[in-house]
Amino acid sequence: RRCLPEDKISLTPCIFEHVYFARPDSIMDGISVYESRLKMGEKLAYQIIEKYPDHDIDVVIPIPDTSRTSAVQAAYILGRPYREGFIKNRYIARTFIMPGQETRRKSVRLKLNTIKSEFAGRNVLLVDDSVVRGTTATEIIQMARDAGANKVYMTSAAPPIRYPNIYGIDIPTRHELVAYERNDEEIAEKLGCDWIVYQRLNDLEDSVNEAAERSDQSYETSCFSGTYVTGESINDEYFAKLHDLRNDDAKLKQLESTGAAQAAKAGMPPGSHDGCENLQNDRRGAARA
Repeated sequence: RRCLPEDKISLTPCIFEHVYFARPDSIMDGISVYESRLKMGEKLAYQIIEKYPDHDIDVVIPIPDTSRTSAVQAAYILGRPYREGFIKNRYIARTFIMPGQETRRKSVRLKLNTIKSEFAGRNVLLVDDSVVRGTTATEIIQMARDAGANKVYMTSAAPPIRYPNIYGIDIPTRHELVAYERNDEEIAEKLGCDWIVYQRLNDLEDSVNEAAERSDQSYETSCFSGTYVTGESINDEYFAKLHDLRNDDAKLKQLESTGAAQAAKAGMPPGSHDGCENLQNDRRGAARA
């Protein structure tokens, strides 16, 4: 445990709570999460106008659920209709923390269904709260194209995630992050969208502070900035150990060595890799055969 002198201790709340984790009706440290997300959508829209003044966006569609608030305000500023194009299956776990690329890919298809009439023949702006590995975003962009979208543009209410989090969020190692050592054009190519716009970090911080009507609060933003409030450096040995624990291969080995064994001890069948049901009920392989 690291102890700091009293004169160096200050409140530095995690800004990712406002981006993703907190409910929109939450009030955190006197700040409305809903209001902060409206501000995120507003600043994101103005950045799109700045970068693409002659954009041809037809419709703004959120990737449910967290991004809805930001998407509503972005659509308002852009002067484009807001539509619900994805319906979410609420019984699928968070995909960005699932071990294994194939598991995450399959789970996205189970997690969301498209309303094709909202995509057919349109240039669609998708709004997400954040993009981590890019697995979810890649599948969603392809789903939009499969539903008939003409062009698919991607936006993130959070800045590019380029660093791991060490304060309780299971954000993967740097090499597994889609934004690691890539610029916006390279990320768009990797995801398969026509372009991507990320929130600027200062705009994200301003969004939360403006919702609180103050400007002096600092936040824990390490996954975006690489600056850790407890003083760690990204080159520390600690991060090498973290990589060994958090990378996909390590997680899959841990599941194989502990998950199946624990289930067997409890007399329970192993769970489906899609996170929905027991493997004995999964007949897809037999059907394909």
